[in-house]
Amino acid sequence: MGDRTRAVVGRWAGCWAVLGRWAVCWAVLASLIGGAWALGGTGGGLWDGTWVGTGGGRARAERAASAQEPGAAGAVQPGAPWVWPTGSRVVSRPWEAPEDEYAAGHRGIDVRAALGTPAVAVADGTVTFAGAVAGRSVVSIDHGHGLVSTLDSVAPTVSTGDEVTQGQTVGIVAVGHCPANDPCVHLGARLDERYVDPAPYLPAAAWPVLLPESAWPG
Repeated sequence: MGDRTRAVVGRWAGCWAVLGRWAVCWAVLASLIGGAWALGGTGGGLWDGTWVGTGGGRARAERAASAQEPGAAGAVQPGAPWVWPTGSRVVSRPWEAPEDEYAAGHRGIDVRAALGTPAVAVADGTVTFAGAVAGRSVVSIDHGHGLVSTLDSVAPTVSTGDEVTQGQTVGIVAVGHCPANDPCVHLGARLDERYVDPAPYLPAAAWPVLLPESAWPG
């Protein structure tokens, strides 16, 4: 190979290297944009209660969104919407629908809240449980129409059988479902004894923060 040929080949190799770097940049950008589009939601683009990272995080968000389509088990019932259980509307981990009743998943949403924050009833109802489950403090409230909410990692200030109203304090945020350095209230919902995504019962959540896949729990 002559010197001129080597020079031409070298220039082409350099061009392809630059194009390769641009392709990687565009792939990352497309992933981030795609993750934002996956948020969907209602109310003029407000977040619908899930947050999304890249890679597998986006897939989780898409699965969560599919569970909120009209006619899904999480369809809002009479008496909705609920209120958020604390002053926070930041969801640190969304609902992840299990493949079946016994499969792994995340049967609720984690709402960020500082330890000691008052937690309130999401809607009017009757306290059906207030105590410890597997070492964690839990409050469950029956709202009628087969709908029950559960606040996990909330030290109860109410007792079983109490009638509560929407927004009434029912407990204090404690350590349990989430670690002490990133505390939360785990909000669960059951409709006719089946776990459903609580997000459709709530007003729109705060804007999400895009995080890398490595930041996702589990």
